[in-house]
Amino acid sequence: MSEFINNREYRKKVLKELIKELHNGKSVDEVKPRFEELIKGVSVQEIAEIEQTLIMEGMPVEEIQRLCDVHAAVFKGSIEEIHRPQKPEETPGHPVHTFRLENIEIQKLIDQRIKPHINSFTDSDSPENIKNLADDFALLWEIDKHYARKEHLLFPYMEKYGITAPPKVMWGVDDEIRDAIKETRALLSDYNGNKEQVISKANEAISKAEEMIFKEENILFPMVLDTLSEDEWIKIEQSSGEFGYTLTQPAGKWQPVRVDIEQKAQEQGEYPSTAREYVQFDAGILSPEEINSIFNTLPIDITFVDKEGLVKYFSQGKERIFARPKTIIGRRVENCHPPASVHVVQKIVENLKSGKKDHEDFWIRMGDKYVLIRYFAVRDSSGEFLGILEVSQDIKPIQEISGEKRLLDQE
Repeated sequence: MSEFINNREYRKKVLKELIKELHNGKSVDEVKPRFEELIKGVSVQEIAEIEQTLIMEGMPVEEIQRLCDVHAAVFKGSIEEIHRPQKPEETPGHPVHTFRLENIEIQKLIDQRIKPHINSFTDSDSPENIKNLADDFALLWEIDKHYARKEHLLFPYMEKYGITAPPKVMWGVDDEIRDAIKETRALLSDYNGNKEQVISKANEAISKAEEMIFKEENILFPMVLDTLSEDEWIKIEQSSGEFGYTLTQPAGKWQPVRVDIEQKAQEQGEYPSTAREYVQFDAGILSPEEINSIFNTLPIDITFVDKEGLVKYFSQGKERIFARPKTIIGRRVENCHPPASVHVVQKIVENLKSGKKDHEDFWIRMGDKYVLIRYFAVRDSSGEFLGILEVSQDIKPIQEISGEKRLLDQE
């Protein structure tokens, strides 16, 4: 562990030196070899975390931003591909799938229209060539929708997980691209023969847009796919239409893989009763309505995951600690957590299912709440594993109890 810390501190020191060299005028090509050596075998996440640390230590975001071009030049061949057993981002309609479709269309616009039209305009600034280029950059301005979804839907979740440096840096570059496109459009709409200025600004816009495509594909998207949970992707997908899309539309309506729990129960004959009958317990009988109301009245959150790892039930009390959409019913429990914490969830399931443990407890502070989270192995009378019960409760009010209360409050 100490070796890791020392290596990390060394990398941070070198990054500082490289940023200083860029600040003092060195080119990307001059610092690239040293940066390439620095990040051998290092994940995108660690570089992002080091940059985040530098910002927290007081380095301006604008200085970190100087590394963007170096990232783009080096990461093309230096980051190990992350192999994911499931790739929801390859499913039409998933937010990342849509982002990537847009990047393909943006690149096609640049390659098939803008670059040839810049060449034509360079040869002759005729009215036709001016109009072609103006039309092209009007289309390229659609990129604003792509960036707006990224900034307002992806970045807040990244910040929620403490990843704040990459969003700040990338948002700054997005604004530079927007400004370059707007300036190009303004120059073309009021063209007065300043050909070289138009060409320079147009090339700046498309060059930075291409670099951003690369940074999204190779840095941003792998990072968020390893961080955000499936529930968060659902919310992003549901909100994306409010911002609109760039040069294309989602290729489908994405839905996470889930099992229809009720249909599964009917097929397996597991319904203990119809809605009109009572359910017999070890001590007493209750109607389904009474059972549902009892669970929702308890001052705790209850979630049950069956023996196959599918979320089968959660209570809906008046004051929930963890918000849960009904869409999680029938989904695998690990898909309801951020990828970074899936290994913890799997370990809990393994320990409870195997009998190594009967329960596992955690406690965390959430604003003004002090939350106790308990996981229990649920077994039948013969000891067969049926699933896992998660029970969450704000114990702060209980901790504050003192003395005794033996009488009713006077109204």
